[in-house]
Amino acid sequence: MSRNPMSKATTYLAALAFGLLAAQVVAAQGALRAGDERRERRGAVRSVTIPVMVKVPPQRGGSEELRPLGLSLLEDGERQEILSTRSQAEHAPLYLTVLVQDDLVPPAANEIATLANFIRRLPEGSYVSVGYLRVGSVQIRQRFTTDLERAAKALRIPGGTPAVGPYNPYATIVEALKRYQSQPVGRRAVLAVTDGLDISRGVENSAASQSTDLQRAIDEAQRRGVAVYSIYAPTANTGGSPSLVNNAQGALSRLSEETGGKSFFQGFGAAVSFDPFLREIGDKLGNLIALTYLSTHAEKGFHKIKLEATLEGAQLDYPAGYTRK
Repeated sequence: MSRNPMSKATTYLAALAFGLLAAQVVAAQGALRAGDERRERRGAVRSVTIPVMVKVPPQRGGSEELRPLGLSLLEDGERQEILSTRSQAEHAPLYLTVLVQDDLVPPAANEIATLANFIRRLPEGSYVSVGYLRVGSVQIRQRFTTDLERAAKALRIPGGTPAVGPYNPYATIVEALKRYQSQPVGRRAVLAVTDGLDISRGVENSAASQSTDLQRAIDEAQRRGVAVYSIYAPTANTGGSPSLVNNAQGALSRLSEETGGKSFFQGFGAAVSFDPFLREIGDKLGNLIALTYLSTHAEKGFHKIKLEATLEGAQLDYPAGYTRK
């Protein structure tokens, strides 16, 4: 019996229509997945703010007038978009926390007056907080205030005995850094006067590479966009031991360098005066900017930062990167 030719044509057309419909469905699903991926990438993009100390070489005639820096930023080797750079002149006040370890030996304790004068010399409009690194936790004696005289008077002579000092200054520094959560994003810094020695796991494990809380402090400062400046000052714990002092100063150097700050010390003992250190720190804080850029890396873990300037001779101090959780 012969088949109906119209039936064959109908079947062919139906199969063709079904194939086209299936292709459209597959294409639509692919477009949806691509859209989801684009939305996911857009959702992962976020702004990151880092502290950058910018020192511009003087022009002919000695002028230090600000010139175009031609900044470019790489994160994990990929160029990122810089959104803004804010300085003191652009109404971005400095937020500075001054931390003093509470068991410093008397020669270092004698520098409290010098430290108070440093606070008084800060630019008008700066916000300053004052705290003491003690056993157990940080003691905040003055919350952030623009009253520089009040902040200077919040300083006191350290207790000077091992009973009040922390076995680990970095755990209490982390605690102080977390207080930036309630402050506006911008120009942030910490000045820590400490022995920098972590003996919480024993004297034999006091090297910088063995301090987990040192790494926590670095991670917290980088995540909060805080440059940490440190001044080494001895305590009874260091006891003049060259190996312990080396461990302590090495840890402080790492903390400061990896967060965009700088560490200061003079030999194995207390500095004759903090004044030269504080004047340099004041100069660096005056040249501190808050740089905000758009990060396109959503992966958890450490993201390395590299900042460059086309202006020849420009000095840039900035954090090594940050850890995304």
